[in-house]
Amino acid sequence: MKRYLSVWFPDWPLDRLRRARRQGNPSSAAGPARPKPFALYEASAGGLTLVAANAPAQAAGVAAGLRLTDARAILPALACEEWDSGADAAALAALAGWMVRFSPLVALDGADGLMLDITGCAHLFGGEAGMAAEMSARLKRAGYGHRIAVAGTPGAAHALAREAGPGAPPVLASGEEAEGLAHLPMQALRLSPDALTLLRRFGLTRIGQLYGIDRKALARRFRSKGAADAVCLRLDQALGRRHEPLSPVRPPADYIERLACPEPLSAAEGVSEGLARLAGALCEGLSQAGLGAQTFIFRAYRSDGGVAAVSVNAAAPVRSAAHVLRLFREKIAAIDPGFGIDLLTLEAERTGPMETGSRPLSGDMAGTDFDAAAIAALADRITARLGEGRVTVMVAEARHLPEKAERRAAFAGEAPRQMEGPLPGGPRPVRMLARAEAVSVVAQVPDGPPLQFIWRRRLRKVVRADGPERIAPEWWTSLPPPPGERAVLPRARDYYRIEDSEGHRYWVFREGLYGDGRGAQPEWFVQGLFA
Repeated sequence: MKRYLSVWFPDWPLDRLRRARRQGNPSSAAGPARPKPFALYEASAGGLTLVAANAPAQAAGVAAGLRLTDARAILPALACEEWDSGADAAALAALAGWMVRFSPLVALDGADGLMLDITGCAHLFGGEAGMAAEMSARLKRAGYGHRIAVAGTPGAAHALAREAGPGAPPVLASGEEAEGLAHLPMQALRLSPDALTLLRRFGLTRIGQLYGIDRKALARRFRSKGAADAVCLRLDQALGRRHEPLSPVRPPADYIERLACPEPLSAAEGVSEGLARLAGALCEGLSQAGLGAQTFIFRAYRSDGGVAAVSVNAAAPVRSAAHVLRLFREKIAAIDPGFGIDLLTLEAERTGPMETGSRPLSGDMAGTDFDAAAIAALADRITARLGEGRVTVMVAEARHLPEKAERRAAFAGEAPRQMEGPLPGGPRPVRMLARAEAVSVVAQVPDGPPLQFIWRRRLRKVVRADGPERIAPEWWTSLPPPPGERAVLPRARDYYRIEDSEGHRYWVFREGLYGDGRGAQPEWFVQGLFA
């Protein structure tokens, strides 16, 4: 049976601002930290409207929804600031990440709440009541006013958290949603203001009053079928008759290990020891499943509500604890214990199957010049130290032009596949220039190989030549010219492998053919060097 925990923060904008001020300047007493009337406002279609007001302001008759002019008429000493909705949303998302310590599935519930799928997690805290109590204590220490409720559906947990009133967090057993929600007001169903107004006109103010009403009769009371269906949908979701999916702020990890700290960790040695224990347990679980992982994320949950995280990536799936620790060695110093760390987690993502059995022989003993395991481990260490994308390989591309026949790609743990069989047209130089360099050539005949050429201010005499190898232009890459401009047609290339009198070998080409009608006279270039 699914179980859900809802957390509602009644004064989220004020609590968030108060906490930000306290973290920025602990001695500051400005804004809502003062025991004086204070409110937040936003610009709306009706002018400046209050979004939230603290307890002294509410005691004087100022509440959210009032226009700022009316609020100041009621309470001239009211202090106000503009509401920062973006900061509130970012802080709520950050708090949702911190709440992963209680459940891997945490979703936003409106602009002032969180919803946790705690199925199978409550036993780690001594039951659902124990989980709610520990969560409440931590949120209270962080300075967040809140209400918590546990139920078998997200809709029921949401309604109880907002309407059950202060006191111990209510825990509603699965199957008891109808009885537990019957006395709650209708707004607990998350209905639109128009639907609530219409239901109020019909005298329907409690959720339980909807239980005995015929659905067709209820639909006839609404102006549109969509509004009636929305009421029925919210009621069915709260009672568990229809499924309500959650959208977690962070997708659950493929594999995860947790380590709760009896006392908050404040030393780097303790963090390193915790990581070593987690890596051993996680890699053991991966080994039993016959899997490896390419991404490992280490998170440290601080007692002040913050979360520090570092991650490493592997070129190929791995499950060696020693290798994982070696990758984290360069990054673990970025973990700031702050006021103490009370929970450590290590997650494995991008998991994939790994062969079980003996490790392959090294390259020299196995009769091959490529040891995939050793190269992948080396690439992982370089990436961990220098950053992502530093280890690359050249991959063949199906293109005509030699300078475009390969591309640089991230190393994926395997040697790039080579073209099978001999290369069409003959061998290629061991070194390709980044850009073909123009040369001046004296040829025996217009379409023949060069006799001598000037490259980099030196005259070089050709003693041997092989070719030509004609490479056709890539006609499919040609774009039509802009209106009014003449089209520039691509030209064929004739390549020659030549050797000069000093024994140096070059790969040169003539771009264009004599009389091809595609431009001026052909030009010569050096493309690469053989030796």
